[in-house]
Amino acid sequence: MTASERGARDGAPRLTSLQGRRDGEVGARGLTAPGRPLGRIVSGSLSEGLEARLDADTSVEDMAVGRYVVVAGEKRRFFGMITDVELGASNAQLTLSPPDVSDPFIAEVIAGTSTFGTLKVQPMLTIDEETGTPQPVKTVPSHFSPVCEADEDDVSAVFGKEDEAHFYIGQPIDMDTKVCIDLRRLVQRSSGVFGKSGTGKTFLTRLLLVGIVKKDVAVNLVFDMHNEYGWLGSSEEHGQGVKGLQALFRSKVAIFTLDEKSSRARGVSPDYVVEIGYDQIEPADFELLQEALNMTSAQIESIYKLVRVFGERHWLARFMDLAPEERERLAADNGLNPSTLQVLYRHLENRVLRLPFIKREVMDNSVQRILECLGRGMNVVLEFGRHQSLEAYILVANILTRRIHERYVEAMEQAMGEQTAKPRPLVITIEEAHKFLNPKVADLTIFGTIAREMRKHNVTLLVVDQRPSSISDEVMSQIGTRITCLLDDEKDTAAVLGGIPGGQALRSVLARLDSKQQALILGHAVPMPVVIRTREYGSPESYRELTADDALAPGPGPQKPTVRSLEDLFR
Repeated sequence: MTASERGARDGAPRLTSLQGRRDGEVGARGLTAPGRPLGRIVSGSLSEGLEARLDADTSVEDMAVGRYVVVAGEKRRFFGMITDVELGASNAQLTLSPPDVSDPFIAEVIAGTSTFGTLKVQPMLTIDEETGTPQPVKTVPSHFSPVCEADEDDVSAVFGKEDEAHFYIGQPIDMDTKVCIDLRRLVQRSSGVFGKSGTGKTFLTRLLLVGIVKKDVAVNLVFDMHNEYGWLGSSEEHGQGVKGLQALFRSKVAIFTLDEKSSRARGVSPDYVVEIGYDQIEPADFELLQEALNMTSAQIESIYKLVRVFGERHWLARFMDLAPEERERLAADNGLNPSTLQVLYRHLENRVLRLPFIKREVMDNSVQRILECLGRGMNVVLEFGRHQSLEAYILVANILTRRIHERYVEAMEQAMGEQTAKPRPLVITIEEAHKFLNPKVADLTIFGTIAREMRKHNVTLLVVDQRPSSISDEVMSQIGTRITCLLDDEKDTAAVLGGIPGGQALRSVLARLDSKQQALILGHAVPMPVVIRTREYGSPESYRELTADDALAPGPGPQKPTVRSLEDLFR
């Protein structure tokens, strides 16, 4: 007597597996799901997800949260994600008094009949049978529709194949097939890479930037606080450095630096050295620095009064030229607190103006240099060298971005008025994004403006942060694509999944990511949420796949280290 016959004899329900059938599992009206059969739908709803009962010969231990399945309904196929795995029993007495399963006969009778595994499946899309294109899901499959593993064709139908816009970003969990992200849609709106420290945010950001450069869908301005993206970056996985953007795309990437000595010590020949003049610093910049510099509101108010006294361009130089007694007189004449003014002077002198790249007068216009590169389709990486203090990063990023955004607004308005070509889309990458976009200062920073305006002026953000809950809710609502590594704080998880349909079901998926090289991608650049194992980056083979034909061409500035052949590059 077979196990099925014994199950029927015992009166227990039995779901027969069709594993091994070449044409896959067949739905009630002939629709097929060609992957390996897993079980059948027994209950569920569109909002709460579906429940599938596993076949007896499908091991529950082979099921993993984040994997994809296809449900063959009566009229359409449903593409969904496993969001939970459960154990069930047809008789509650079994859980109170477990049987002796050391006897193989008893174990075979119980497995799949009295005890079974179930899957929670969140339907994400339906796949049109005629065109093979994905459609938004608006209904659920009928009872007992078969559930099968998704195969490579299913994944390709949903996420597309690599072409001039789609970029291979990784592989689905437990599947050997490619997941592509639509880079054109990615750069249309601001995007974010989130995850706690050590989960691979920099790795993923570098991969996205490589894709944008390779596919030429936009130009990048990268504020490289930790010197990871230009010529060489660090990698825990490979033990040594990994190639940066300019090493792979020599004629498409320019390296600017705030610390020429540091760049050359690391073997980098920067194309330009950036300097910031006193006249480029505005009061709003110090509002951003209030927390970092431990400044009071009274000191910030004093700065605005100094602007009214000395003028917008000359206030800082004129104030720093004053002797102590002159500062006392200034305070008396303008209703300022003398002690507040003295403390402000020391803050500026010791924390800001001591930075070597801050100059009283500058001979070259760094903003103009950056704009020239961006206008030619050159991607710009700004290295901070040894100047990795938060005040240096916030000050420089805000000053340069504000002026670049002003120029882009002018260019867009001119293009619209004269019916000429619009400026090339620009993606600005910032790390420690919550420092620019927290609720207190988001309205003051140019980054907050860019995030709210989205694509109106062809400028978007790529924000990288480990604390998304500290970013303003208004700004987070404008983050079109969210790429999230492991997060262990509930507030951060809620911030990433806020406003996402089916976000509650994705919490368990996000919580079970590995601590390395796994991420959940959702939003504008993908048709549905996807958990990926990120593609290889750092081996010679990966460089060959990623690099451009111009990898050996000379860069835009001083000659880079000689690379005679691709073998030299890929060593």
